[in-house]
Amino acid sequence: MRKLQLFLILCTLSLSIYAQTDDFYKRLSDAAIELTKDKVTYDPSYYSIPYPNGDIPTNKGVCTDVVIRAYRKLGIDLQQKIHEDMKANFHKYPKKWGMKRTDKNIDHRRVLNQAMFFSRFGTVEKISDKGADYQTGDIVTWDLGGGITHIGIVTDRKTSDSKRPLIVHNIGRGQVLEDCLFSFKITGHYRYK
Repeated sequence: MRKLQLFLILCTLSLSIYAQTDDFYKRLSDAAIELTKDKVTYDPSYYSIPYPNGDIPTNKGVCTDVVIRAYRKLGIDLQQKIHEDMKANFHKYPKKWGMKRTDKNIDHRRVLNQAMFFSRFGTVEKISDKGADYQTGDIVTWDLGGGITHIGIVTDRKTSDSKRPLIVHNIGRGQVLEDCLFSFKITGHYRYK
């Protein structure tokens, strides 16, 4: 009898943990979708911002700012997390920009740095050409060609044929919800909580 009770308690706890994890990614999707209501002009300019919890002006941004702002709505400050990891592990992060040290104003606003952070502290998921392989709250990175990278958040919204999830991203027209998962070459697929 005790074994059965223990088993039932463990099952209940497992379901509770699963529900909380699942709920986190739904809330991340909702936070990203909420961002699409804000009018944002695409602006890749360098800004000096507060630390931690710094942000550029709310009416400006790029693709990485969508990810930063969505996670921040859930109480996660990627500016601080990426900065701290880069300070401790600078050699693991890309050197594309010729940086010799970290910069808390910009490091978290770079796609390759976010991808490295998510690969180190999240789960690297498989890259596929099937929409069903991309779950609510996943982070996807793309190569747009010419050395240009991009990032977005997979939402719980689907295309009209339900074959692909819609993505919240900013590729020049502000923070938008679009069917663009397979519009570019996918270079990364992550889950991070």
